[in-house]
Amino acid sequence: SKEHKQYYPAPGWLEHDPVEIYTNVKYLLKEVVQIANLDPQDISILSITNQRDTVVVWDKQTGKPLYNAIVWQCRRTSDICIKLKSMGFEKTIKNKTGLMLDPCYSATKIKWILDNVEGARQKAKTGKILAGTVDTWLIWNLTNGKIHATDYTNANNTLLFNIKLLQWDKELLEVFDIPQNILAEVKSSNDIFGTTYKDELFNLEIPISGVIGDSQGALFGEQCFEPGMVKATYGTGSSIMMNTGNKIIQSKKGLVTVIAWGIDSKVEYALERYYRGWKEAVKRVLTDNVVFH
Repeated sequence: SKEHKQYYPAPGWLEHDPVEIYTNVKYLLKEVVQIANLDPQDISILSITNQRDTVVVWDKQTGKPLYNAIVWQCRRTSDICIKLKSMGFEKTIKNKTGLMLDPCYSATKIKWILDNVEGARQKAKTGKILAGTVDTWLIWNLTNGKIHATDYTNANNTLLFNIKLLQWDKELLEVFDIPQNILAEVKSSNDIFGTTYKDELFNLEIPISGVIGDSQGALFGEQCFEPGMVKATYGTGSSIMMNTGNKIIQSKKGLVTVIAWGIDSKVEYALERYYRGWKEAVKRVLTDNVVFH
């Protein structure tokens, strides 16, 4: 692993440098191949799993980010969520996306960048910028700007994707005032997302496939393939997720409904409960010598 710098420009705000993220990913890919004494030509597929919700907006021509990546933990858009709730949009958003109206998701972050970075909204209207979650940012760079795509699980967590129709939702795009032309094409996790540009990695064209959000990737990796099977994973946050098969189940107990994965254009769903403070809780136990009785 390789840490990248955390930026806290204001209380409750958190940002990462998108260029550093991409640079670190390439560094680690090369290091893994070297440590394992592998021949890069033996790599058949490059797969990507990523933190969901963290979002990047960048210039379509230069490839330069308009602003730092706004991280999923960032709470700067709380006021936007409060305003939309007061306008009565919460039920519509929940019904279409399965998610709560919360600052952790990508939509309010994209809106914030468009509204607060000089020239961003005008560039969006004229098709000069692109937006996406970290998977999309990595794919775009690895393919030298040829592919602007994401998978169902990452699209799901933007608050802009209709999990019933499996497409960007026009009403939600209007609610958040985000033009669809800046958003990525949505694919199944097992689709081929393009190939790496030779100059970017190992001087090879490696197919990119197996793209999925981190929590859903863990559900698949733990082989929770049948409805009712549950996984719990722990990282910066803690995710508990249960496969519900092809059924969309709306919880009345605070769970969110997510797309578990999309394979060959067919999706399965899951219920999830996420605790964002897991890392800090464990850190406090270890550093403050907290004793449980």
